[in-house]
Amino acid sequence: MEVMGKARLAKEAVGTWQGLSSGKRAQVLEEMASKLLNNMDQILAENEIDVEQGRARNITGALLDRLALTKERIMDMAQGLRDVAAMPDPLGQVVQGTVRPNGLRVEQIRVPLGVIGMIFEARPNVTADATGLCLKAGNAVVLRGGSEAINSNRIVVELLRSALVAQGQSPEILQIVENTDRTEVQQMLKLNKYIDVIIPRGGSGLIKTVIENATVPVVETGVGNCHIYVDKTADLSAACAIVDNAKTQRPAVCNAAETLLVHQTVATDFLPLLADRLGKKAVTLRGCSKTKSILPSVELAVEQDWETEYLDLILAVKVVKDLEEALTHIAAYGTNHSEAIITESYTNSQRFLAEVDAAAVYVNASTRFTDGSQFGMGAEIGISTQKLHARGPMGLLELTTTKYLVYGNGTVRD
Repeated sequence: MEVMGKARLAKEAVGTWQGLSSGKRAQVLEEMASKLLNNMDQILAENEIDVEQGRARNITGALLDRLALTKERIMDMAQGLRDVAAMPDPLGQVVQGTVRPNGLRVEQIRVPLGVIGMIFEARPNVTADATGLCLKAGNAVVLRGGSEAINSNRIVVELLRSALVAQGQSPEILQIVENTDRTEVQQMLKLNKYIDVIIPRGGSGLIKTVIENATVPVVETGVGNCHIYVDKTADLSAACAIVDNAKTQRPAVCNAAETLLVHQTVATDFLPLLADRLGKKAVTLRGCSKTKSILPSVELAVEQDWETEYLDLILAVKVVKDLEEALTHIAAYGTNHSEAIITESYTNSQRFLAEVDAAAVYVNASTRFTDGSQFGMGAEIGISTQKLHARGPMGLLELTTTKYLVYGNGTVRD
């Protein structure tokens, strides 16, 4: 199996990488950014092959958007590497320290996770983002992208590895699994000897497969059945703008809104305004029976619509009796990612913040802000929707763990 050999090489190389100074690791990331910028035409040519093959397979426009690279997106990838390079180094930071009554000095410090296995779909920019974050935090990384982006991912990793060589470092800390057979993923999920943690980034099917089959520890990320609730006190103009942004600004990402809940007292006024605005952007609405009575042209929603992360220009709409019903719906169908309330009521906003169980909960703002860069963390490797180790956008700190350093002076335990 290809993945076992590459994971072993990464494990063997990571110790030397962890021993480098913060300045040297940052210098390598700067070199990586330069390699991307100086080879944009080569990257775009390989990406075009992936895009054309995607079109031939009739993948949706939204997914094609995730797959496609442009010069601007490559420039963003390079800038992301430089932003991460400039961030404070988390390694060696003292989380806490104490001197015990017996004289022992105990310090808890940040250290790398080790070898990170990254399994992701469709978005070749993740290749650079994940590499920069993992390496900055002192980790090695084994990447396994989807078959739809194999040519793009391969050329990006080739350039990033060449930057390691140019800076006198082993390229083995960065690996890409080129075999797109799913058996490689199944093997990767069980490589406890070589991989310390798996981070999946993609749709619900991928996340489910990883969680159910991995023996390597997993950070659950990404599935975003995100809701926006328009309260009876909402500013309807602001609500239109927020829902529009959350649905259409980039529909194929995990923090895009998938379901809209509207208080019954404002539904008659609000829904026609929203339908007109979203109709200009080709958004399909799937509504409950009350929604359809207000907007006869919408498709009638079925149970599956409330459960679906569309990642497309489709929005499920439900008219609810009150905040209580909205909270109940979110609890039943949400994926603990990002949820928002649009309201002018302080009481309702605070109840929403307190009771909604999600990594990010918003008042009068778009769910599209659940992002490491938007939260001031620099780039991110994914959005964790679980509660152990990390939750929400995962930046540098979330790619470290801790260990205790204990100093004694011939100290023994009574």
